[in-house]
Amino acid sequence: VQLQASGGGLVQAGGSLRLSCQASGNTVRNLAMGWFRQAPGQDRDLVCVISWGGDTIYYADSVRGRLTISRDDALNTVYLQMNTLKPEDTAVYYCAATASAIDFSSGSVRYWGQGTQVTVSS
Repeated sequence: VQLQASGGGLVQAGGSLRLSCQASGNTVRNLAMGWFRQAPGQDRDLVCVISWGGDTIYYADSVRGRLTISRDDALNTVYLQMNTLKPEDTAVYYCAATASAIDFSSGSVRYWGQGTQVTVSS
């Protein structure tokens, strides 16, 4: 499975962005998918996860209520709608996929996409 993230950019605080992660090479229908982010000089942090089937979703406390993850298995794509963005959301965002959603908590995911830069100006 290859993952291609897109949709990053520069936005003012309070603005919105929508990230997309297009999978190719195989279906992701049976994979949990999620997003990590890494700010300069910091560790990579888990942002959110959606289980295969979409019935279980996890959000980090720092983004809950502002970011929404969703998936469209027919399009082999996962989305991250980002609203009310803050300067502290500035980071490179990585999409990822793996068999079990629980593996996201340790960062032990099998498939990684390249990052997409999100910059939020104050």
